[in-house]
Amino acid sequence: MLDIKQIRERPDWVRQKLATRHGGDELRIDEVIAVDEKRRALLVEVEQLKALRNRVSKEIGALMAQKKAAEAESKKTETRDIGDGIAALDRQVAEIEATRDQILLRLPNLPHDSVALGASAEDNPVIRTWGNQAVFDFKPKPHVELCERLQMVDFARGAKLAGSGFILYTGWGARLERALIQYLLDTHIHEHGFTEISPPFLVNRECMVGVGQFPKFTDQAYAVQEGEDQSTLGKMYLVPTAEAPVANIHRGEILHEKQLPIHYCAYSPCFRAEAGAAGVGTRGLIRVHQFDKVELIKIVKPEHGYEELEKMVGNAETILQRLGLHYRVIQLCTGDMGFASAKTYDIEVWAPAQNQYLEVSSCSNCEDFQSRRMNLRYKSADGDNRFPHLLNGSGTALARLFVALVETWQTAEGTIQVPPVLRPYLRAEVIKIA
Repeated sequence: MLDIKQIRERPDWVRQKLATRHGGDELRIDEVIAVDEKRRALLVEVEQLKALRNRVSKEIGALMAQKKAAEAESKKTETRDIGDGIAALDRQVAEIEATRDQILLRLPNLPHDSVALGASAEDNPVIRTWGNQAVFDFKPKPHVELCERLQMVDFARGAKLAGSGFILYTGWGARLERALIQYLLDTHIHEHGFTEISPPFLVNRECMVGVGQFPKFTDQAYAVQEGEDQSTLGKMYLVPTAEAPVANIHRGEILHEKQLPIHYCAYSPCFRAEAGAAGVGTRGLIRVHQFDKVELIKIVKPEHGYEELEKMVGNAETILQRLGLHYRVIQLCTGDMGFASAKTYDIEVWAPAQNQYLEVSSCSNCEDFQSRRMNLRYKSADGDNRFPHLLNGSGTALARLFVALVETWQTAEGTIQVPPVLRPYLRAEVIKIA
């Protein structure tokens, strides 16, 4: 959530920043200011009435001391009327605050000054690349063909169980998926200093609001209903990413400065209803409604936010380097960034048979945008309550990592070599039909 004080003091600057996102949100700033000014005017009225009530109350005391009971009783009636007026104004203030906050909850974060200006993904600058695109002395097979030949994925039965966009991993495929998850967790825990979290895979609406998924993107979530009780529909949601539960762990708390930085990592399946909008009916693993991911979350002091973002990107890059996968790091321009982000790097891995880069990691600093939404603060050494920076990143996501690995490490014989770092997990050097 944007800082209302910042909007009051620098409205033109906020409009300018929002305009770089090319979403038209800058047009709502006047509305926010108007509603906020009305709220502040009502608060002034409330304070004036409270002062009047205090003055009348003192007069009642003086009248009672003078044994002027009738006049005192009249003043008591006046204080009751004033109290009713205060209560009515308080209700108006609450309603106006709710209106203002609903607008603020739908406004995206302001891009950091270092973010490249642009309108779409075509304007995203490439920051760096690693490794070379795989070269074969045979025509590489696409992952669908490899997975079916090696009985790693049963696409047809996955669709039979849950519909298009849901995957049934089998045999080596299930083992490879599990090995990748375990490898990712082990690396981030034992080498990168993250604390492992095993979160619920259902979250309440407040968690979705806290990370910026709601209210703007409710149409992209899977809402859950408890049994046949329709009144419960929409109270709980399948997680779109582990960010939703993990970033909210300290929601509503005031941490001590000494507790920061906090680094969490967590595995979860991720459920994305919007995947179908992009033709998820086509076979394969590139766009699916459910996929696995290891998520990285950092809660840090603001002065360390961007240093920690660079480290997070490096943590994700380490995974791809050790798996021997060519990739590139791009910076998302202002028009392509996610709703809650102030700055984002995407890591895209090369899938040879697809002849394209696939996003497997997105690392963002949301600054204090999310911590304001969830009222997460920390007490600084000077005693002030401050909002920390919240960072999130994929460390990394499957199934696209699965696709790139299978296509990169395939052989002319139709088998798949296992990258050395995964061999202890799979207990094999080659994936092949027994």
